[in-house]
Amino acid sequence: MSSSTAPTHRTAASVTCTGLGFHWPDGTPVFDALQWAPGPGRTGLIGLNGAGKSTLLKLLAGELTPVAGSVKVTGEVGYLPQDTSLDTSLRVDRALGIDAARAALHAIEAGDTAEQHFTAVGDDWDVEERARATLDALGLDGIGLDRTVGEVSGGESVLLRLAALLLRRPGVLLLDEPTNNLDLRSRRRLYAAVESWNGVLIVVSHDRELLEHVDQIADLREGGVRSFGGTLSAYQDALEVEQEAAERMVRAAEADVKRQKRELAEAREKLDRRVSYGKKMYAIKREPRAVMNARKRTAQVSAGKHRGLHVDRLETAKGRLGEAVLAVRDDDEIRIDLPHTAVPAGRTVLSLIALETRHGLRADLEVRGPERIALTGPVGAGKTTLLRTMAGQLPPAAGSMLVSVPDRYLPQRLDVLDEEESVAANVARFAPEASDNAVRARLARFLFRGGRAEQLAASLSGGERFRATLAALMLAEPAPQLLMLDEPTNNLDLSSVRQLTTALASYQGALVVASHDLPFLRALEITRWLRIEDGVLREVDAADV
Repeated sequence: MSSSTAPTHRTAASVTCTGLGFHWPDGTPVFDALQWAPGPGRTGLIGLNGAGKSTLLKLLAGELTPVAGSVKVTGEVGYLPQDTSLDTSLRVDRALGIDAARAALHAIEAGDTAEQHFTAVGDDWDVEERARATLDALGLDGIGLDRTVGEVSGGESVLLRLAALLLRRPGVLLLDEPTNNLDLRSRRRLYAAVESWNGVLIVVSHDRELLEHVDQIADLREGGVRSFGGTLSAYQDALEVEQEAAERMVRAAEADVKRQKRELAEAREKLDRRVSYGKKMYAIKREPRAVMNARKRTAQVSAGKHRGLHVDRLETAKGRLGEAVLAVRDDDEIRIDLPHTAVPAGRTVLSLIALETRHGLRADLEVRGPERIALTGPVGAGKTTLLRTMAGQLPPAAGSMLVSVPDRYLPQRLDVLDEEESVAANVARFAPEASDNAVRARLARFLFRGGRAEQLAASLSGGERFRATLAALMLAEPAPQLLMLDEPTNNLDLSSVRQLTTALASYQGALVVASHDLPFLRALEITRWLRIEDGVLREVDAADV
């Protein structure tokens, strides 16, 4: 990225959270006495859905007010929130925040020497050059400053908002899921912008490729933040070592608890034998009563101390076990077996013959057997329209289509659940012949055990909704032998992406996935790569994606 777009002069920027507390108006707690100082450089802020990542960014940006503690930010803050839109009637120069300076500059160039024009320009005489350099660095060189926002795509709108922030040269840049809705080429432009940033940058993201361009990972978990130096890969390596050590500690602590229980039982057995012997001696009266009573009292005191020592050791061992268990993360993985989804290698699953979608996309395609196909292309190229046409939700404008096996479609919005029904009832709706016990047994594999299966769909968190939707589709009857997924990793945390990858590893049917998430696609072991460009569906090499 051009150095003209990066901050060149500033006091040292910093962010510090001290005793930070926040809860929602209904009393739901989010943070309690949070301490965090991310330090200079680029920080990737990760965590499970619902952990409070976006809330924390809003607190740092001043969009929300803490109920306790403080947030101290040194330097100007630039904040790019999730899912905000620009007024489509705005001109690009106004969206960039340079319209006043640009108008004044043009007036001066035309000979108008009014004082207000020089005030508006200030020291920013190269404002247009900087703006064009920034747009060019983000792949927006084709967007003129006099065009309107309504003329750009959704992905370009995200980059346009980022360009506006870069032009302000803030000391602290906060980005919340910036790659959502960006295609692969736009993502790579954003990665370059992040890579070149030399101030404080905090980015909330589940985009694993983006998180390979940061200096440290901050893991927000259970109301606290732990920082790990390096990229996401370094964090995952460190976490794996840490968790292996924690699991060893659990095994050692469990063995210690068993040993202490055994020694306590042995101590009690010895005490019982002593008591039995004392009663026997007392009964036959071989010694004076006073001596025997004294021995009895001494034995009781000694036995009590001995028993107490072993009880204390057992409780200490249990405490160590509890601490060791807490150190092991309870991020359950989906575990399923889907043999009925298998498709023979030679069987034709899907045929598109001279197909034309209602948006003008032309496609010829034949899918055979358990192929795993990635569907790529720029935002707005027609991937969702093609998937919906293949799923029978939209009629083709021309040509023909034949789906030869049971199929299911997972839309981006995850809107296939009935909000008023429970998770179990939703899954049963897709598998009407399955017994209640069978439905619940299958749901347990998707981590809906016991009462969790009775949760209403409307009450589910983002991660739970994803798992419930996935369960409804993959456990449907007849078993789907063709799955079509539209941007399935959008808005999923890293744990949910892992769960999805694990679930799809068990799937033995044909798979067509539209996604811009390259690490996810690679993990699926894609066999064919398709790209939509200029209204045509073409097969490409993986290296050309």
